[in-house]
Amino acid sequence: MEYELVEDEDVFTLKNQNTTIGFVRFNERGEVEYIFVNPLFRRKNFASKLLKLVRKKTGKKLVFQPPISPLGEKLLISIKDFN
Repeated sequence: MEYELVEDEDVFTLKNQNTTIGFVRFNERGEVEYIFVNPLFRRKNFASKLLKLVRKKTGKKLVFQPPISPLGEKLLISIKDFN
């Protein structure tokens, strides 16, 4: 699948020709403030790709902010050993 990475100051966004696949907002301390993957693209490792980009950019161990949704809690459990 072809997609494009768009990098803003503290946001990485993955897009394909038709839609946004997902994005992650973070800060320079490696704190992940928000991560979202479009439901059509979940369970295809896009969240992991985004988190790897954050870790590479910040050079820090990732710290996750408390989730704001039940789905976010599920993701946090599944990636707790990401670092």
